[in-house]
Amino acid sequence: MPRTISTTWSFSLSAALLLMAPFDLLASLAMDVYLPVVPLMPGILGTSPAVVQLTLSLYMVVLGAGQLVFGPISDRIGRRPVLLGGAALFAAASTLLAGTGSAAVFVVLRVIQALGAAAALVATFATVRDVYAERAEGALIYSLFGSMLAFVPALGPVLGALLADHLGWRAIFIALGVAATAALLNAAARWHETRPVNASTPRAAFGRILADASFWTYTLGFSAAMGAFFVFFSTASRILIDRAGFSQLAFSLLFGTVALVMIATTRFARRFVARWGRAGSLVRGMGMLLLGAALLVVGQVMAAPSFWTFIPPMWIIAIGIVFASSVTANGALQRFGHVAGTATALYYCIESLVVGIVGTTLVILLPGDTAWPLAAYCTLMAAVVLGFVRRVERPPAPAVLADSSVRTGHGSQAPASRAGASER
Repeated sequence: MPRTISTTWSFSLSAALLLMAPFDLLASLAMDVYLPVVPLMPGILGTSPAVVQLTLSLYMVVLGAGQLVFGPISDRIGRRPVLLGGAALFAAASTLLAGTGSAAVFVVLRVIQALGAAAALVATFATVRDVYAERAEGALIYSLFGSMLAFVPALGPVLGALLADHLGWRAIFIALGVAATAALLNAAARWHETRPVNASTPRAAFGRILADASFWTYTLGFSAAMGAFFVFFSTASRILIDRAGFSQLAFSLLFGTVALVMIATTRFARRFVARWGRAGSLVRGMGMLLLGAALLVVGQVMAAPSFWTFIPPMWIIAIGIVFASSVTANGALQRFGHVAGTATALYYCIESLVVGIVGTTLVILLPGDTAWPLAAYCTLMAAVVLGFVRRVERPPAPAVLADSSVRTGHGSQAPASRAGASER
């Protein structure tokens, strides 16, 4: 099916990033910036810690599941209305969160905030798919988004702590509301519709997408990349502060070096994607995850936890994360331009489930103050992805060629003759 998109999207790369990046960042920031005040919230809201924990868990669940709702909607009515509606919902919920003192209302508003974030997020990435699927800038945009998000878990809690210490906990949500409102006003003035004008409705799209081997290959590749960072984030403080003895400031600086490696690698994203192609970039990304995992195992077995046993191997893994994440979105969504919103929603929902289930399970089952969870995740997921790549890239089997020759009227000797010629 030909893809005909709006010709009004003519932003430079930097202008497009400034327009789109805030929605990607705010969706993640709404989780991390809130973490420093979580221990205080039971007393503030007059409720139990379990209810406050629910405000974290529900946000994550709704952020992933909500994309399954808004993805198909964006395929039906367009990216712009879903984005603007989601941003407005997020901004309103964030502002109202700052003014409530009721635990029940707080939980409901966190769900609404997550729904708004899910809508804005899926519309943003569907737009990237619409506009940049066949352009070199696409790989750079995806890798830059991944690199920027690497800073959010590190800097979000610091920002939240500073706001809470100087202005009170309500300032956290006011800041989110103000930032979302500014992004919304900018998008309302400049964000043009990019949904293909001949796009089909997403009827029965889920089945077609989930049956596609390339979709699974690149979606699992994205899960491997993002999950590696998730497990690193989940274990780094226990290894570097509790075991290696670094201060919180030193830990923050070491943590930041991983994000810097990702950003530096991003500068070369277009070059290596053009040279290696999508599958080649994904394979090399998984190879870097395996190499980093092997070095983590050596360090874990041979020495006590230290900078050298944990951070340099993570630098290698970070390079692999960029190699993979630069191509996984376009690779997974390449065949679904007519239902890009639905495909994007599935892409991110599956990634969230894989990272949440596999990553969390390994952190719980293996000692969380060691490198074993990160090494295990990188090894397991990279092996799975490479298995899928091999399956997708495998040439047709001889039996299939033989069947084809029979159906087209060739004699039974033809396949054998071609096989013999091939051997010679």
